[in-house]
Amino acid sequence: MITLKEALKLSKDELAKFKEELKTNIEANADINAYIDVHNIGEGVPIAIKDNIQVENWSVTSASNILQGYIAPYNATVIEKMLGAGLSPFGRTNMDEFAMGSTTESSFYGKTLNPHNKDCVPGGSSGGSAAAVAAGLAIAALGSDTGGSIRQPASFCGIVGMKPTYGRVSRYGLGAYASSLDQIGPMTQNVEDAAILYDIISGHDEKDSTSANKNDKVCDKLNPNRKLKIAVLPKHIQNASQDVKKAYELAITALKDAGHEIVERELMDAKFDISAYYITATAEATTNLARYDGIRYGNRVTGKNLEDTFIQTRSQGFGDEVKRRILLGNFVLSSGYYEAYYVKAQKTRHIIKEQYADIFKDVDLILSPVAPTTANKFGELSNPMEMYLSDLYTISVNLAGLPAISVPISKSSEGMPIGLQLIANAYDEQTLFDGALSLEKEIGYIA
Repeated sequence: MITLKEALKLSKDELAKFKEELKTNIEANADINAYIDVHNIGEGVPIAIKDNIQVENWSVTSASNILQGYIAPYNATVIEKMLGAGLSPFGRTNMDEFAMGSTTESSFYGKTLNPHNKDCVPGGSSGGSAAAVAAGLAIAALGSDTGGSIRQPASFCGIVGMKPTYGRVSRYGLGAYASSLDQIGPMTQNVEDAAILYDIISGHDEKDSTSANKNDKVCDKLNPNRKLKIAVLPKHIQNASQDVKKAYELAITALKDAGHEIVERELMDAKFDISAYYITATAEATTNLARYDGIRYGNRVTGKNLEDTFIQTRSQGFGDEVKRRILLGNFVLSSGYYEAYYVKAQKTRHIIKEQYADIFKDVDLILSPVAPTTANKFGELSNPMEMYLSDLYTISVNLAGLPAISVPISKSSEGMPIGLQLIANAYDEQTLFDGALSLEKEIGYIA
């Protein structure tokens, strides 16, 4: 598969030929179920789009039954930016329903398979985007990251996945899961492509009230030879598998060999991150999904009366995982439990931001695992809590609003990819990409 950098140099005729070949390849690998459907729109470089990002005149459903039949009336800001830069949305990729999940199994369209081992999950919720890039069915893709939904599938599929600082990429046109956590980001074959796509989609947007008034670009200043001070977390990784720990040590050695200074730091117990995240995310999801009632939005199921219509629409329209999170969100926001749960979660979130700020007083980056294990096999997780724990290392980044990037490092004893993430201070994407490019070059990962 050609890279995004190479594709941007193709002639019009070369690009048209490539798109036809790509479409044929996608059809030949339909069993992976990375794409929900494929559209050849525009003349630009084809980029796969997660099914929760608005593309005008596309069916955009967040992989949910309740949105079947909805046609997007406008383009998300990231799509407008792509079109203006010579890129074209090419197809919509599979995902966990409303981005709620870590395996892409909760999709209305069925599960996506991991190209490295079709018995394994591709991760989630951006599993379709990750699988498409990993299988050579996309040059690059857009995903969204609420608690690790770009980085975790990127790690499981052996590609690069980058979550920007909160506010650096417009959320206008992104189907909301948890509004204070969601971010759109690039999923690519390599770090440089991620920087190229990030530069294209980032920047201030008046249509997004949370958009940061920053328009810095990173590509022209990429410097893999820059020497950085990078924190490692020896106690924090104790919950990781032996394969992940080996990858972590390999990355530390590579960073030292590249001339970076390695120092030890610690974060508080990740169990507090998980509690704060799931309380915050489900509370916001409950509010965001309230509009899907069959009256204002959503595929209506007509009941005996208005109340029954609400009940039937939501009961039949939402899958089990979405219902579970709506129930949890309503519980933590209820008058009897708001102070005990939601308020405490926000206080914990503030503490998490402070601990990161304290570490970044004297370091440039933090090296962390992305997930405790490699991709699990389908059906291997016996209950939802085990799935939630797979977000152990990613969710604090979203709670703190920081940028992070997953870079493939090695493979497990069973041949499954292992990615690690670098985390930077808010709005310091330049340092993040510089460090990631240095790590990538030193590691020399082969898919």
